Amino acid sequence: MNDQASQDENVIRAVNLTKTYRMGNVLVEALRGVSFRIRRGEIVSIMGPSGSGKSTLMNILGCLDRPTSGDYYLDGALVSKLKDDQLAMIRNRKVGFVFQSFNLLPRQTALSNVELPMRYSGNGRDRRERARQALEAVGLKDRVNHRPAELSGGQQQRVAIARALVNDPAIIMADEPTGNLDSKSGKEIMELLLKLNQERGTTLIIVTHDPRIAEQTQRVIRLMDGLLVEGGE
Repeated sequence: MNDQASQDENVIRAVNLTKTYRMGNVLVEALRGVSFRIRRGEIVSIMGPSGSGKSTLMNILGCLDRPTSGDYYLDGALVSKLKDDQLAMIRNRKVGFVFQSFNLLPRQTALSNVELPMRYSGNGRDRRERARQALEAVGLKDRVNHRPAELSGGQQQRVAIARALVNDPAIIMADEPTGNLDSKSGKEIMELLLKLNQERGTTLIIVTHDPRIAEQTQRVIRLMDGLLVEGGE
């Protein structure tokens, strides 16, 4: 396989990522040289105990932060050296987020919540119709005008998934997506995420503490003390 083909199949390439924080007079090495690739359309879980560097890695992969050193390529572009405004633009266009706490605007309808990423990206073309289609894709065609308080927890997470999908991102990053749900709703949300991966080829990265969730992914990236101990290159 030539280099171009290899690059095209990898939606994420992390090369020797480090992240060091200063806490008072102490330097904390949150990541200590982490390298791996994630193929386009792959389903990957990120696991590790508290303090392993899991959240730090998630923030870098989601373009919420930059590494201290090393290179991060997202969808073929080197993003680890970008300025804050450039990083924000890439984040909005290339990454869809699904959070444990849903992060929906309480006074906005499901439709308006799903429209938000398109507003921020300046992508106004057919915005409302695309938001409707995203809600239909997650089974909420009849809930478009409901506000979050009028929806169950599982339905709110479906709205969050529709919002993550609407800009057709390179990756969806789900941070403990079933953590605030009962077991039945959590099972339904995982089934939905896996279905969307199968139907759309969406690359799915799930940060989880739950081994039952990790078992449903194709590969586990496991961190310990800032080092990658499983799932690397």
